[in-house]
Amino acid sequence: TISNDYKIDATVILGSGQFGIVYGGSSNKTLEKVAIKVICKNRFTCNQADKLKNEVRILTEVNYEGVIRMEGFYETENKIFIMMEQLHGDMLDMILNHKKGRLNERITSYLTAQILLALRYLHSLSIVHCDLKPENVLLSNNVDFPQIKLCDFGFARIMGINSFRRSLVGTPAYLAPEAVKKKKYNRSIDLWSVGVIIYVSLSATFPFNVDEDITEQIKNASFLFPSDTWKNISCEAIDLIKHLLTDKIRLRFVVNKALFHPWVHNYLNFSDLRRLEEQINKRYLTDETYDDVWEQYRLKNNLPPWKEYNPPL
Repeated sequence: TISNDYKIDATVILGSGQFGIVYGGSSNKTLEKVAIKVICKNRFTCNQADKLKNEVRILTEVNYEGVIRMEGFYETENKIFIMMEQLHGDMLDMILNHKKGRLNERITSYLTAQILLALRYLHSLSIVHCDLKPENVLLSNNVDFPQIKLCDFGFARIMGINSFRRSLVGTPAYLAPEAVKKKKYNRSIDLWSVGVIIYVSLSATFPFNVDEDITEQIKNASFLFPSDTWKNISCEAIDLIKHLLTDKIRLRFVVNKALFHPWVHNYLNFSDLRRLEEQINKRYLTDETYDDVWEQYRLKNNLPPWKEYNPPL
């Protein structure tokens, strides 16, 4: 039973979602801290029950450092308990708590690389998240360069590389226009959301007015990147955002295209990600086959090795 395996601390509320409350707790076996989602069945609509089953099904299938780990699942007559690893806040907290109310390009690019790598893993299993937003990007610790993990797979869909869906998904402010207009969408819906996340992180504003036609707004670049907010932001960042926030699905960057964009794929980001990998003693973000390439680049440009390449923020 649950009480044999876990201790729930009702005084520690980590969050509350559409399904129920998330409490702090610990495993009796390992003493490790966990997050425990407690859901009352009597508050459920059938639709919500399906969403929850969907989330549990997907979390049992995935095993990746950049996706939240489910530790256990218990069901009683009235309640459902989902045990997950306990993390520390989310990307939205990080943006709002920053002294400028937004994050700089270096940190945003570092977080974006991790989000894209988690998406690459999910898409390789034909899992499309469909509800990416900063609240669903959890942080493993409260530092300038945290490890991130994606969570909240209630809207996630299994979709092959050529498949399209029409079902309702996601959060309007982060939702691709094809899904807003209830047209067919495919896995590129997640990449639109990444574009919005980058935009919000760098500017602390949303790119679009959700009440007006997004297609019209996209055409107007001066509306999308007003100079007072964006004048100090690099052309590379703006270029990547434009390639993600396009309403033409065929032209929108796929995961690998975004990962190899110079704003994400550069020696500083490589160095920041390598240092994280060293901290957690697991290499899953950077590709060993590029080590020589970065080493040549470093020598050519007279830069320090990645362990030491950490210019002040």
